[in-house]
Amino acid sequence: MTSVIRGAAAFIVLAGAAFLMGEYHNDVYRKLLLWVALALGYNFLFGICGQVAFSHFAFYGIGAYSIVILLFQLHLPFPLAVACGIALCILFALAVAIPSTRLEGFYLALATLALGQLFIVVLNEGGAITGGTGGIANYRLPQFFGLNLRGPWYTAVIALLVVGTYAVLVRLDHSWFGRACRAVRDNPEAAAAMGVDVARTKVIAFTLTSALAGIAGMVYAFVDNTVNPPIFSIDNAFLLLFMVIVGGAGRHAGAVIGAALLFLLPFWLSPIVGHHQALVFGVLVVAAILLAPHGLIGIFDRLARR
Repeated sequence: MTSVIRGAAAFIVLAGAAFLMGEYHNDVYRKLLLWVALALGYNFLFGICGQVAFSHFAFYGIGAYSIVILLFQLHLPFPLAVACGIALCILFALAVAIPSTRLEGFYLALATLALGQLFIVVLNEGGAITGGTGGIANYRLPQFFGLNLRGPWYTAVIALLVVGTYAVLVRLDHSWFGRACRAVRDNPEAAAAMGVDVARTKVIAFTLTSALAGIAGMVYAFVDNTVNPPIFSIDNAFLLLFMVIVGGAGRHAGAVIGAALLFLLPFWLSPIVGHHQALVFGVLVVAAILLAPHGLIGIFDRLARR
């Protein structure tokens, strides 16, 4: 019951903040919340299960493109389009995860990196279906019971996504499955000797987090009412990895801190250093990794112990 109250309070705070902002800040806030949702899912895959994958943004893109294509090209009802989009993400995740159970570390990273690059090529060469390099634009979220979810009301939907993602992943982390994931991350051979099905655990973790990324992508599709290939590039996949590492891999709060900090950092740096912001951003990220190897959440832990 306490967790439900905390979740409801977090949703009220996150959603309520949107009604205090202007249009521009609401747009930034929506994208920040989506990055937090992505970081939470990737933290479970990388920080808790120990899988180094660069396909998270590909599934984010699959979710975004699938909901737009299913709704506005195939004209499916909204609930059916959402269900089909999630099913598509799960099928693609299984197609990647099952053969990838033979790969570890550097080889798994290369395989998923290739998938991310292949996805961008498919989007660019997709013709009328994906809109090619220009993507798909000029569509609107359908009405719900006669209501238009626009502005801060749609931000509230994204806040609900973040709170739901956090609740699901924390619940899983504290379950037998979360313990199995951590065991597989730390020592797969010892985990197998204790009766953990290593391959199945990896497949479930990869599929679950990929499906969550796909759901976030569906929500993102109606933030700017446009989807195009650069949004789902490999650059963003690496940024997502840095967010988790800087915040503190394996810690849900660390993923939130890392995502918020690295997303907002360019906005703070741009007025100060101008066109040198990319260089300064990189230096600060490397410094954070070197000086706080357990992430920023590790600094808070040390201060709390003192």
